Amino acid sequence: MMMIERIERELEPLRKNLQEHPVYQSIDSIADIRLFMKQHVFAVWDFMSLLKQLQIELTCTTTPWRPSGHPAAARLINEIVWGEESDVNRKGEAMSHFEMYLEAMNSLEASTTGINTLMKQLDSGKSIQEVLKNTTLPPSISSFLDFTFEVVETKQPHIIAAVFTFGREDLIPDMFIEIIKNIKAPLGEDLSDLIYYFERHIEVDADEHGPMALEMVSQLCEGDSLKYEEATLYSKRALELRIGLWDGILETLNKSISV
Repeated sequence: MMMIERIERELEPLRKNLQEHPVYQSIDSIADIRLFMKQHVFAVWDFMSLLKQLQIELTCTTTPWRPSGHPAAARLINEIVWGEESDVNRKGEAMSHFEMYLEAMNSLEASTTGINTLMKQLDSGKSIQEVLKNTTLPPSISSFLDFTFEVVETKQPHIIAAVFTFGREDLIPDMFIEIIKNIKAPLGEDLSDLIYYFERHIEVDADEHGPMALEMVSQLCEGDSLKYEEATLYSKRALELRIGLWDGILETLNKSISV
């Protein structure tokens, strides 16, 4: 795991930048939460494509079935897919985390127009590349999504696993739970669905998933220095683009204050 530790050291400045981003301190009202969710929902959605591509690469999703050759990684991915794609909401209804997030947005009357438009375009048969090429989304969001699907299209398990493991910051849900709980909601506003989403996100990403994901990256890199280098480069880019997404959200929040 020495190479994994080296990757973590190289990523530490970016992780620190992300953890200390000023966007967290800028969210102090229901209006701010609505603006945040309107943009953050795209990161909730595209996460699933990374996960599903890993499932395709590391398990057998065709018939006749054959062993994948990656039983430990397959177990991890199938477990995370189960938790992310078919969890239960606050009412005990089967629902993906993305759908839970939309449920929370609707309960707070946050705009879902952007994400719904993207989904409708995909449902009409357009490719994600075509949708992003002609999008009116802010560059901070379109660049973030474009990179995600660039990673997916590599079909390289070690690259996808690295971005999945290092590029999606586990500490962020903890931060937002504290922010949300400290916001005094106006009479009639209920943050329960949003708090539940973040709490479930943490719960299904239990302590065992972190070490398992690191082990998965190590196995998939197979001691190959070139694969470790690629894993590091793609993970850095993932964190840079997450910071860029946060910068874009912060700019939106600051504009709303000045209006």
